[in-house]
Amino acid sequence: MLYTRSDMQSVIQKIEAKYLKPAVVDVRSGDTVKVHQKIREGNKERVQIFQGLVIRTGNKGGHMNRITVRRIASGIGVEKSFLLHSPLVVQVEVTKRSKVRRNYLTYMRARTGKAARLTGLDFDRRAVNTLPAVEAEVAAVDAEVAEAST
Repeated sequence: MLYTRSDMQSVIQKIEAKYLKPAVVDVRSGDTVKVHQKIREGNKERVQIFQGLVIRTGNKGGHMNRITVRRIASGIGVEKSFLLHSPLVVQVEVTKRSKVRRNYLTYMRARTGKAARLTGLDFDRRAVNTLPAVEAEVAAVDAEVAEAST
């Protein structure tokens, strides 16, 4: 049986939809984030936190939604890319939001010390880090508890 291009795209989208997380945090370039990642060492599993500046975001809205986080460790710049819909990424927490005017902050690689500072923005940290799907589940449980108590 022959498939048309649109048929194949719809099949691929259905397969990709199975692997999407219900909700991910809205992360932008210029944000300082803590990424909680599962690390497997032998037969043990632990969660490691990588904190740094988001210098790149890509494919927002898709299952390949990726961020690149940069930090300075022992005087050396370290960059890691994370797929936000990966099962290995447990949580992404935005700790600071900065004013930037581009998506890819390559110029930050050349800057150190005071030159690497970005202008901070006021934002509702709690609202940004609360996922809509989780919030809906909590509201539903609260409604059930209130209904059961009456």
